[in-house]
Amino acid sequence: MLQTPSGGAGHGAAAADTGLMSIGAVLGVLREEFPEVTVSKIRFLESEGLIEPQRTPSGYRKFSAGDVERLGHVLRMQRDHYLPLKVIREHLAAMERGEAVRLPVLSRPGDGGADPEPAVEDGPTTARIGRAQLLAAVGAGEPELAEWESYGLLTPVEDGVYDAEAVTVAGLITELGRFGIEPRHLRAMKAAADREAGLVDQVVAPLRRHRNPQTRAHAEARTKELAGLAVQLHAALLRSALGVRLP
Repeated sequence: MLQTPSGGAGHGAAAADTGLMSIGAVLGVLREEFPEVTVSKIRFLESEGLIEPQRTPSGYRKFSAGDVERLGHVLRMQRDHYLPLKVIREHLAAMERGEAVRLPVLSRPGDGGADPEPAVEDGPTTARIGRAQLLAAVGAGEPELAEWESYGLLTPVEDGVYDAEAVTVAGLITELGRFGIEPRHLRAMKAAADREAGLVDQVVAPLRRHRNPQTRAHAEARTKELAGLAVQLHAALLRSALGVRLP
């Protein structure tokens, strides 16, 4: 459950008196569960009609506890179900009418996306997302996606289908673009990630080739562990190089 702060300074303090929160305070609350959410993301969701915060006479946004909960629900549906905004909007409307709505299940490799029922799985699988869903999730268009693909930042696993991590990648590319960092500037990051992935693959390859199914299954856990360590090291090196501490 998302909790609202009890008070603050400036606009936040004024908001506390009325039970409303500034967009900065909302961002602080949401980042506990959604570290990558930004002010731009909140404003985009507002522009899409998914939330309707109040406005002060001077034009500042003020969010109620219900607004914050609704934002969290929207972000959760994007993160966990990779739903396009149109489907999320319909889902929220149905909830407001008191209807019980079942969230769609992501398609799995080999099922063609035709079976809405979750399957019992013997091993790890990769969630997939369609091209239209991806564009809707990050608020981008076909020209942007084509540019990202041209620089190798995103690659479909098959025609018009991407792995679920593409949502995160596309969202981060979009946010970096707001600071003037273009896709062509990110090729070095992609090359570094590919080299790191190659190093991890070298370590786990013997496990994947093993005859014992349990050993092969252990390769997935080892891959995740090594990937997590690589991400932490990359972040630490970046912080050291910039001489800053990040939250």
